Amino acid sequence: MFALGNGYIGMRGTHEDMSGEPGSTLEGTYLNGFHETEAIHYPENAYGLARINEFMLNVPNAKCMAVSVDGQRVGLESARIVSYERSLDFRQGVLVRTVEWELDGGKRVRIESRRLVCFGRKHVAAIEYRVTALNFGAALRIEASIDSAVTNMQAGDDPRVGSAITGPALLDDGRETTGRGVIVTQRTRNSGFLLGTGIACAASGVAAITASDCADGRAFEATLAQGETLTVHKYIAYVSSRDVAREEVAPLVRSELDRAVQDGFAALAAEQQAYLADFWAQADVEIEGDDALQQGVRFNQYHLLQSVGRDGKTNIAAKGVTGEGYEGHYFWDTEIYVFPFFLFSKPEIARSLLQYRYAGLPKARERARQMSHTRGALYPWRTIAGEECSAYYPAGTAQYHINADVAYSIRLYLMATGDFDFIAEYGAEIVLETARIWTGIGSYDREGCFCINAVTGPDEYTAVVNNNYYTNAMACMHMAFAASIADRLRSERPEDWKRVAAAIGLDDAEIAAWRAACADMRLPYDEALGIHEQDDSFLSKKPWDFANTPAENYPLLLHYHPLVIYRHQVCKQADVVLALLLLSDEFQIDDKRRDFDFYEKVTTHDSSLSSCIFSIIAAEVGYADKAYQYFLETARLDLDNTHANTQYGVHTAAMAGTWLGVAYGFAGMRLTGGGLRFAPTLPAKWQRYAFRVHVHGGLLEVTVDAGATGYRLLNGEALAFTHHGAPVALSQAEPFKRMESQ
Repeated sequence: MFALGNGYIGMRGTHEDMSGEPGSTLEGTYLNGFHETEAIHYPENAYGLARINEFMLNVPNAKCMAVSVDGQRVGLESARIVSYERSLDFRQGVLVRTVEWELDGGKRVRIESRRLVCFGRKHVAAIEYRVTALNFGAALRIEASIDSAVTNMQAGDDPRVGSAITGPALLDDGRETTGRGVIVTQRTRNSGFLLGTGIACAASGVAAITASDCADGRAFEATLAQGETLTVHKYIAYVSSRDVAREEVAPLVRSELDRAVQDGFAALAAEQQAYLADFWAQADVEIEGDDALQQGVRFNQYHLLQSVGRDGKTNIAAKGVTGEGYEGHYFWDTEIYVFPFFLFSKPEIARSLLQYRYAGLPKARERARQMSHTRGALYPWRTIAGEECSAYYPAGTAQYHINADVAYSIRLYLMATGDFDFIAEYGAEIVLETARIWTGIGSYDREGCFCINAVTGPDEYTAVVNNNYYTNAMACMHMAFAASIADRLRSERPEDWKRVAAAIGLDDAEIAAWRAACADMRLPYDEALGIHEQDDSFLSKKPWDFANTPAENYPLLLHYHPLVIYRHQVCKQADVVLALLLLSDEFQIDDKRRDFDFYEKVTTHDSSLSSCIFSIIAAEVGYADKAYQYFLETARLDLDNTHANTQYGVHTAAMAGTWLGVAYGFAGMRLTGGGLRFAPTLPAKWQRYAFRVHVHGGLLEVTVDAGATGYRLLNGEALAFTHHGAPVALSQAEPFKRMESQ
């Protein structure tokens, strides 16, 4: 929870001077996108299974500091903690720790550290480390070093945790002392990357300081009088050959360190504060009436900012850059959960996430051919650099809805920004190539319905089924959007249309086939119950015996064979209920209520992706208490460790779901083909809430209190939307309106 990151570097919140028994803590530093590869071995093989696993590496720990007083190491094995405090400041972007130690003989020393990972400098982190002699005068030694002998966490019985690698993942390539510190270069065994890790250090505060090289670092010695403080500033840089040519890795480490030393820690801290001031001015969600929820919301937003790649080459992993859970893989979590938060808060980051998908098109085309599609592109279910890394295909590769999820995010981006230049340059090719898969996988049945068979929807407790409602409905959206993009390109950007159509070999007959498939799509519906059936077989299955399932048997996936789960009527997470949100205009409110009532009873919420969606739909259908309870489960999931696995990394999708719960849930925000609308409600325990959204070229502030809802146009020329169905128009001449609550 105290991890720091900047979208590239991720440092777990472990102490700089950690000591103790091996295994007493989980150390970790990660670089977004920097990974190793390993062959996936199957005892029983089959054609088309994923062959290569990509997994995020634990890179050298450059935080290391060691303090000795009169030759005695300060740490748990030799001293007693008198006082201790640690805090992470979301406005400053600095992790602060103060600890007072008592050594043998009663000597007391205070250590204060401030750590940051620079938002404005991709490759740089820094530490300010202050040691004060409180009640003695003695010889003090501080060693600042790099621990390059790191390993990854071992996978256990939990499929959500760890990797299969054993032993050191990085091979030493060289070391260079610089006079201020050291630069260590290492290489991966299989993926072919070179990594440079460097530190540069400076000491101050005492008149006579002796500096010298030590093992993989720099040491400082001084004799302190009582009350004196020795301060060491440690600057850290990580650069890999994913970012620059191999011969440029070490020079870039050196130049980044030189610049950081020259500017100093205070300047880096000021840059950090300025970056975050700009972020919070756009993204902050204010809640009055529940301090714990307010903390949870801001904690989640801050971690999302720390974890998201913004260079067009990286994405956001399921655990961000805070831990090794899910091996650092990117999932659909990005497009459906995380993307909207950045689209409406920092749209330039959202655009970079889409550019990552564009960069992955060649690999997606390769995967489509492996899956026997003669044309089109199929995005991997879990990946880092584009390879399909899911070794369990029923809950991985079978989730074809990933294609529609990517297309959905592009559609939402276009509606929010109007950036058709992006569509012409990048987005159209993604949408059109991925749309082809639906007519490749689907077919018409004897009744003339277009069916999509043998797929898995969002619910991973129901696998390889026919006509999963979510998949079919999203495929229909996808093909219709692809056809509309083709039409618009043809009429507005004919040269771009010719370029794209020629590049992928697209003709009018294929576009017509998409429209026909949409018109004839099978969307399972049970007339007797009045609900949308999750798939063709879901209602025919035996209901799960929830009454006789002990609490310790959740999550079910850790206690029952997959086939046992698949044979039952039970959901891990929102599936049909998610479709109610994403395709909101296609359902009547009574349909949504009946679907919610039915699927709530059969859903375990074993996935952290589930509660936020149920909260949003509960708010929409008028179940205010349930909406609030589900929101509570989402907002503090990691702060309270409610899924008992936060130690392996935070849950980025659930974190983004917190923002969705405020904007989409309580404020009733929807952006569809019919335009932007709000239907705000105020939770009973709150006095007020407020948030801001970038949309249609403006920045809109929404404030909801007991009396009314205020809409303020903070920048932009004009904006039109609806409030509980009533039209609202804001402009520079009239930037604010207050609308009565419903």
